[in-house]
Amino acid sequence: MMSGQLLLDAHLTQLSRALPGYRDSARRLGRWGAHLARILSDGGRLLAAGNGGSAAEAQHLTAELVGKLRDDRTPLSAIALTAETSSLTAIGNDYGFAEVFARQVRAHGRPGDVLLLMSTSGRSENLLAAADAGRYAGLTCWAFTGPVPNPLADACAEVLAVPSPEPQVVQELHLVSTHLLCSYVDQALSGLRPAGPGRPPGARDGSVPPPRPHNGRGPSTPRRLLSVLSGEEACS
Repeated sequence: MMSGQLLLDAHLTQLSRALPGYRDSARRLGRWGAHLARILSDGGRLLAAGNGGSAAEAQHLTAELVGKLRDDRTPLSAIALTAETSSLTAIGNDYGFAEVFARQVRAHGRPGDVLLLMSTSGRSENLLAAADAGRYAGLTCWAFTGPVPNPLADACAEVLAVPSPEPQVVQELHLVSTHLLCSYVDQALSGLRPAGPGRPPGARDGSVPPPRPHNGRGPSTPRRLLSVLSGEEACS
Protein backbone atom coordinates (compact mmCIF):
# COMPACT_ATOMS: atom_id res chain seq x y z
CA MET A 1 0.00 0.00 0.00
CA MET A 2 1.33 3.46 -0.94
CA SER A 3 2.33 5.90 1.76
CA GLY A 4 0.47 9.20 1.92
CA GLN A 5 3.28 11.07 0.19
CA LEU A 6 3.60 8.49 -2.59
CA LEU A 7 -0.15 8.60 -3.18
CA LEU A 8 -0.05 12.38 -3.45
CA ASP A 9 2.95 12.31 -5.80
CA ALA A 10 1.37 9.64 -7.99
CA HIS A 11 -1.87 11.60 -8.36
CA LEU A 12 -0.12 14.87 -9.14
CA THR A 13 2.11 13.08 -11.65
CA GLN A 14 -0.96 11.75 -13.46
CA LEU A 15 -2.45 15.24 -13.46
CA SER A 16 0.71 16.88 -14.77
CA ARG A 17 1.00 14.31 -17.57
CA ALA A 18 -2.47 15.22 -18.79
CA LEU A 19 -1.92 18.99 -18.85
CA PRO A 20 -0.06 19.46 -22.17
CA GLY A 21 -2.67 17.55 -24.15
CA TYR A 22 -5.47 19.16 -22.17
CA ARG A 23 -4.13 22.63 -22.94
CA ASP A 24 -4.42 21.92 -26.67
CA SER A 25 -7.96 20.54 -26.36
CA ALA A 26 -9.10 23.35 -24.06
CA ARG A 27 -8.28 26.05 -26.62
CA ARG A 28 -11.75 25.51 -28.06
CA LEU A 29 -13.33 26.80 -24.82
CA GLY A 30 -12.91 30.44 -25.86
CA ARG A 31 -14.90 29.80 -29.03
CA TRP A 32 -17.50 27.77 -27.12
CA GLY A 33 -17.87 30.55 -24.58
CA ALA A 34 -18.41 33.19 -27.27
CA HIS A 35 -21.02 31.01 -28.99
CA LEU A 36 -22.78 30.23 -25.72
CA ALA A 37 -22.83 33.92 -24.76
CA ARG A 38 -24.61 34.77 -28.02
CA ILE A 39 -27.16 32.00 -27.55
CA LEU A 40 -27.90 32.79 -23.90
CA SER A 41 -28.04 36.55 -24.38
CA ASP A 42 -30.60 36.01 -27.13
CA GLY A 43 -32.88 34.00 -24.84
CA GLY A 44 -31.52 30.52 -25.60
CA ARG A 45 -30.66 27.84 -23.09
CA LEU A 46 -27.90 25.48 -22.02
CA LEU A 47 -28.79 21.92 -21.00
CA ALA A 48 -26.14 19.86 -19.20
CA ALA A 49 -26.00 16.26 -18.01
CA GLY A 50 -23.69 13.56 -16.70
CA ASN A 51 -23.67 10.55 -14.37
CA GLY A 52 -22.16 10.29 -10.89
CA GLY A 53 -19.38 12.81 -10.41
CA SER A 54 -20.15 14.21 -13.86
CA ALA A 55 -23.72 14.88 -12.70
CA ALA A 56 -22.25 17.11 -9.98
CA GLU A 57 -20.08 18.82 -12.59
CA ALA A 58 -23.16 19.50 -14.75
CA GLN A 59 -24.94 21.10 -11.79
CA HIS A 60 -21.82 23.11 -10.96
CA LEU A 61 -21.77 24.51 -14.49
CA THR A 62 -25.42 25.53 -14.56
CA ALA A 63 -25.16 27.07 -11.09
CA GLU A 64 -22.36 29.36 -12.28
CA LEU A 65 -24.51 30.54 -15.20
CA VAL A 66 -27.80 31.00 -13.37
CA GLY A 67 -25.91 32.58 -10.47
CA LYS A 68 -22.53 34.09 -11.25
CA LEU A 69 -18.88 33.14 -11.50
CA ARG A 70 -17.33 36.42 -10.34
CA ASP A 71 -19.03 39.69 -11.31
CA ASP A 72 -22.75 40.25 -11.11
CA ARG A 73 -24.74 40.02 -14.34
CA THR A 74 -28.20 39.06 -15.50
CA PRO A 75 -28.98 35.35 -14.85
CA LEU A 76 -28.58 33.01 -17.82
CA SER A 77 -30.87 30.10 -18.63
CA ALA A 78 -29.12 26.81 -17.84
CA ILE A 79 -30.65 23.53 -16.67
CA ALA A 80 -28.87 20.50 -15.23
CA LEU A 81 -30.87 17.49 -16.35
CA THR A 82 -29.53 15.58 -13.35
CA ALA A 83 -31.14 17.76 -10.70
CA GLU A 84 -34.90 17.25 -11.01
CA THR A 85 -35.32 14.05 -9.08
CA SER A 86 -39.04 13.59 -9.69
CA SER A 87 -38.57 13.73 -13.45
CA LEU A 88 -35.49 11.50 -13.29
CA THR A 89 -37.22 8.80 -11.29
CA ALA A 90 -40.48 9.00 -13.22
CA ILE A 91 -38.74 8.75 -16.58
CA GLY A 92 -36.43 6.01 -15.33
CA ASN A 93 -39.36 4.03 -13.96
CA ASP A 94 -41.60 4.44 -17.03
CA TYR A 95 -39.09 4.46 -19.89
CA GLY A 96 -35.84 3.05 -18.51
CA PHE A 97 -32.60 4.64 -17.33
CA ALA A 98 -31.35 5.12 -20.88
CA GLU A 99 -34.08 7.73 -21.44
CA VAL A 100 -33.66 9.86 -18.30
CA PHE A 101 -31.82 12.65 -20.15
CA ALA A 102 -33.11 12.20 -23.71
CA ARG A 103 -36.72 12.78 -22.73
CA GLN A 104 -35.77 15.96 -20.86
CA VAL A 105 -33.82 17.17 -23.89
CA ARG A 106 -36.93 16.73 -26.01
CA ALA A 107 -38.97 18.60 -23.39
CA HIS A 108 -36.67 21.55 -22.70
CA GLY A 109 -34.45 21.89 -25.76
CA ARG A 110 -35.21 24.21 -28.67
CA PRO A 111 -33.38 24.58 -32.00
CA GLY A 112 -30.17 26.53 -31.46
CA ASP A 113 -29.85 25.70 -27.76
CA VAL A 114 -26.68 24.02 -26.51
CA LEU A 115 -26.47 20.56 -24.93
CA LEU A 116 -23.27 19.79 -22.99
CA LEU A 117 -22.75 16.16 -21.95
CA MET A 118 -20.04 15.13 -19.49
CA SER A 119 -18.54 11.66 -19.16
CA THR A 120 -15.15 10.25 -18.19
CA SER A 121 -15.64 7.17 -20.38
CA GLY A 122 -17.77 8.59 -23.18
CA ARG A 123 -19.80 5.36 -23.22
CA SER A 124 -22.85 6.02 -21.04
CA GLU A 125 -25.99 4.84 -22.80
CA ASN A 126 -28.18 7.61 -21.40
CA LEU A 127 -25.78 10.31 -22.62
CA LEU A 128 -25.60 8.77 -26.08
CA ALA A 129 -29.41 8.77 -26.20
CA ALA A 130 -29.41 12.43 -25.08
CA ALA A 131 -26.97 13.34 -27.85
CA ASP A 132 -29.22 11.66 -30.41
CA ALA A 133 -32.26 13.51 -29.06
CA GLY A 134 -30.36 16.80 -29.09
CA ARG A 135 -29.23 16.45 -32.68
CA TYR A 136 -32.75 15.52 -33.78
CA ALA A 137 -34.18 18.57 -31.98
CA GLY A 138 -31.67 20.95 -33.56
CA LEU A 139 -29.45 21.57 -30.52
CA THR A 140 -25.71 22.11 -30.73
CA CYS A 141 -24.18 19.12 -28.90
CA TRP A 142 -20.83 19.35 -27.11
CA ALA A 143 -19.09 16.87 -24.83
CA PHE A 144 -16.50 16.80 -22.07
CA THR A 145 -14.95 13.32 -22.11
CA GLY A 146 -11.85 11.33 -21.31
CA PRO A 147 -9.53 10.04 -24.02
CA VAL A 148 -10.78 9.76 -27.59
CA PRO A 149 -11.97 7.93 -29.55
CA ASN A 150 -15.16 7.22 -27.67
CA PRO A 151 -18.83 6.94 -28.72
CA LEU A 152 -19.97 10.19 -27.08
CA ALA A 153 -17.26 12.19 -28.84
CA ASP A 154 -18.44 10.71 -32.13
CA ALA A 155 -22.08 11.55 -31.33
CA CYS A 156 -21.42 15.25 -30.60
CA ALA A 157 -20.46 18.12 -32.89
CA GLU A 158 -17.38 18.93 -30.79
CA VAL A 159 -15.57 17.41 -27.83
CA LEU A 160 -13.12 18.55 -25.20
CA ALA A 161 -11.23 15.32 -24.47
CA VAL A 162 -8.92 14.99 -21.46
CA PRO A 163 -6.03 12.68 -22.42
CA SER A 164 -5.76 10.70 -19.18
CA PRO A 165 -6.68 7.10 -18.34
CA GLU A 166 -7.47 8.18 -14.75
CA PRO A 167 -11.16 9.09 -14.25
CA GLN A 168 -10.28 11.32 -11.28
CA VAL A 169 -7.89 13.37 -13.39
CA VAL A 170 -10.49 13.61 -16.16
CA GLN A 171 -13.10 14.93 -13.73
CA GLU A 172 -10.66 17.40 -12.19
CA LEU A 173 -9.88 18.88 -15.59
CA HIS A 174 -13.57 18.90 -16.48
CA LEU A 175 -14.03 21.17 -13.46
CA VAL A 176 -11.24 23.43 -14.74
CA SER A 177 -13.04 23.44 -18.09
CA THR A 178 -16.31 24.42 -16.41
CA HIS A 179 -14.72 27.45 -14.78
CA LEU A 180 -12.93 28.45 -17.97
CA LEU A 181 -16.08 28.11 -20.07
CA CYS A 182 -17.99 30.35 -17.66
CA SER A 183 -15.14 32.87 -17.69
CA TYR A 184 -15.21 32.96 -21.48
CA VAL A 185 -19.00 33.40 -21.44
CA ASP A 186 -18.68 36.38 -19.11
CA GLN A 187 -15.87 37.84 -21.20
CA ALA A 188 -17.94 37.52 -24.36
CA LEU A 189 -21.03 39.00 -22.70
CA SER A 190 -19.05 42.08 -21.69
CA GLY A 191 -18.18 42.56 -25.36
CA LEU A 192 -21.84 42.25 -26.40
CA ARG A 193 -22.97 45.10 -24.16
CA PRO A 194 -23.56 48.41 -25.95
CA ALA A 195 -21.01 51.13 -25.23
CA GLY A 196 -23.60 53.88 -24.88
CA PRO A 197 -27.28 54.47 -24.08
CA GLY A 198 -30.08 53.11 -26.20
CA ARG A 199 -30.45 49.57 -24.91
CA PRO A 200 -33.71 49.11 -23.03
CA PRO A 201 -33.40 48.16 -19.35
CA GLY A 202 -33.39 44.43 -18.79
CA ALA A 203 -32.28 43.60 -22.35
CA ARG A 204 -30.68 40.16 -22.51
CA ASP A 205 -27.10 41.28 -23.10
CA GLY A 206 -25.48 40.01 -19.90
CA SER A 207 -25.76 43.34 -18.08
CA VAL A 208 -27.59 43.73 -14.80
CA PRO A 209 -31.04 45.39 -15.15
CA PRO A 210 -32.06 48.14 -12.75
CA PRO A 211 -33.22 46.78 -9.37
CA ARG A 212 -36.93 46.12 -9.02
CA PRO A 213 -38.97 47.14 -5.98
CA HIS A 214 -38.31 44.64 -3.24
CA ASN A 215 -41.86 43.27 -3.45
CA GLY A 216 -41.38 42.59 -7.19
CA ARG A 217 -44.28 44.84 -8.25
CA GLY A 218 -44.50 48.11 -10.10
CA PRO A 219 -46.01 51.07 -8.26
CA SER A 220 -49.48 50.68 -9.76
CA THR A 221 -49.85 46.94 -9.21
CA PRO A 222 -51.29 47.04 -5.65
CA ARG A 223 -53.98 49.53 -6.73
CA ARG A 224 -54.85 47.40 -9.77
CA LEU A 225 -55.05 44.30 -7.60
CA LEU A 226 -57.44 46.02 -5.18
CA SER A 227 -59.60 47.11 -8.10
CA VAL A 228 -59.78 43.59 -9.46
CA LEU A 229 -60.71 42.18 -6.05
CA SER A 230 -63.47 44.77 -5.66
CA GLY A 231 -64.82 44.21 -9.17
CA GLU A 232 -63.97 47.72 -10.31
CA GLU A 233 -61.35 46.85 -12.94
CA ALA A 234 -62.23 48.56 -16.24
CA CYS A 235 -61.36 47.11 -19.62
CA SER A 236 -58.54 48.91 -21.38
